[in-house]
Amino acid sequence: MAMRHVSDPNALPAHLELQRTQLSLGADAPTHTATVEYAGAYAAHDLDNSFSLARFRRDFRVALHHLDEELIVFDLVGIDCAIANAFRRILLAEVPTMAIEKVFILNNTSMLQDEVLAHRLGLLPIRADPRKFHSRAPDEDANEENVISFRLKVECSRQKPDTGKGSNDMVNDRVTSAMLQWIPQGDQQDRFSAQPIRPVHDDILIAKLRPGQEIELEAWCEKGIGKTHAKWSPVCTASYRLLPAITFASTPRAHEKAAGGWADDEAAPRRPTARLFDLAEGERPTPLVTRPRGCSMCLVRPYPNWADKVKLGKIRDHFIFSVETTGALPPEVLFQEAVKVLMQKASDIASLLKDVAAGQATAAP
Repeated sequence: MAMRHVSDPNALPAHLELQRTQLSLGADAPTHTATVEYAGAYAAHDLDNSFSLARFRRDFRVALHHLDEELIVFDLVGIDCAIANAFRRILLAEVPTMAIEKVFILNNTSMLQDEVLAHRLGLLPIRADPRKFHSRAPDEDANEENVISFRLKVECSRQKPDTGKGSNDMVNDRVTSAMLQWIPQGDQQDRFSAQPIRPVHDDILIAKLRPGQEIELEAWCEKGIGKTHAKWSPVCTASYRLLPAITFASTPRAHEKAAGGWADDEAAPRRPTARLFDLAEGERPTPLVTRPRGCSMCLVRPYPNWADKVKLGKIRDHFIFSVETTGALPPEVLFQEAVKVLMQKASDIASLLKDVAAGQATAAP
C-alpha cells in the first residue's frame, strides 16, 4: 500500500502541520524557520514528504493584486523560499536593460567634471526594449543592433538684462534629461517609430549652467545587466514578504469586559483591530481575521494582554511580491523576463548534469 503524502488533508497532527506550513513568531524571534525537505522526515507517521511535480502543478498559483506603469504586486503560492529569492535576485541583477555606457565629451565648461557628468548620464533610465538589441562584445564595432546614440548640446545665455536679485533671466541654465536627443542609427527609425527611444523621465536634472557655459557630447547606450553595474538594474525595488497568519488561541468575544479581556479599553490595540479584524454579525459578535495582509507583525506584540490570545505566524510558501520598475520595461514584463532567465539557468544545469552522466558512463568499465 502506497504511503500517504504529507500534504494530504489531516495527514499530520495539528502541531506538526503548523510547524511544516508556518513560521511561528514569538516575542523575541521566529521559530520553525527551516523548510522540512527530507523525504522521510515524517516516516514515523507513515507519510511521504517527497517532492511531487504533479502536486506542485496542482497547488501552485499566481494572483495579481495591483498593476500600473511602475508597480506590480502579486502572490506566488506553492513555491519554496529559494525559488522566490532567486526571482528577486534575478530581477535585481540579471534582467538586461539599456543604459549609457560610453560618453564622448566634445566640450564641457560646466562646474561638473567630465567623469561626474558621465556618471550622472549613466544612471538615467532609458526607455528602450533590450530584447531588440544584443550585448556588444569588447571587439565588436558599434551598429544599430547593439548601440543607441544620444546627443546633448546645450549652451546657457541671458535673454535680457539682469532685472535684479532673485530674477531668472537665463536660458538653458538647467540641463535635464529631456534635452538628450536620440540619433537613430541604421534602421532604428523604422524599428522604433511606434515607441521612440528616450529617457524614461524628462525632468531629471543633469547639470546646472551659467551664461557662457556649455555642454556638448555624444552618449552610447549598450545592453547590460545589474550584476555588471547598478545602472543596468531594471528595478527600483524588488522584494517579497510572507503572508501573515493570525489565529486566535481562544475564542474572543467583542462584549467581554473583564480586566485584560478582548474589549478592555486600555489593553485592546484599536488600530490593529481596525486594520485586521471584522466583527461577525450575531448575538455574540466574534472578531474575524479578514485582512491579514495589513499585519506588520509589530502592532500586537506591545500589548501583553494579547500575547496568549493571538498567535502570529507566516505562511511558509505564500509570497507577496512587489516589483517597482525604473521604467525601462513594464513591471509585468520584468517578471516574465526573470522567469526566462531562471528557466535558462535550469536548462544549463540539466545539460551539464547530462554531460557529467555521459562522461561517467563512458569512463565506466
